[in-house]
Amino acid sequence: MNNQKLAGLWIDTEKAIVAKNHDEQSASEFFLCNPVKHEIQHGNSNEHTGNNAEQTNKRKFFKEIAELLVNTEKVLITGPGTIQEELKSHLLSTPEYKDLDITLQTSQQMGDQQVLETVKSHFGN
Repeated sequence: MNNQKLAGLWIDTEKAIVAKNHDEQSASEFFLCNPVKHEIQHGNSNEHTGNNAEQTNKRKFFKEIAELLVNTEKVLITGPGTIQEELKSHLLSTPEYKDLDITLQTSQQMGDQQVLETVKSHFGN
């Protein structure tokens, strides 16, 4: 089996489902991590405040995802819209992920098992 540390995730504006084949020490079988929820801000007093809160929450969301990708060598990011491109930009602008090999795909809603199967088949496992 391949000893590369691999990960894949499905992301939309509400949550991310991450599957990876490694912990801090070693690579083995793919498994699902706990989903990462994106906190949505509601009821702001003005547009500027709302936009700032939204940007802060998105950075926090991306940071929580990045923490699951520590030591990953290759990652597949899939999902609807453009949020996967935003996550890729965030990761590549972070020093510890600047050399991460990232593949982007577009896909519709997926459940946990679909994400796991998509990631396994992408990496040929």
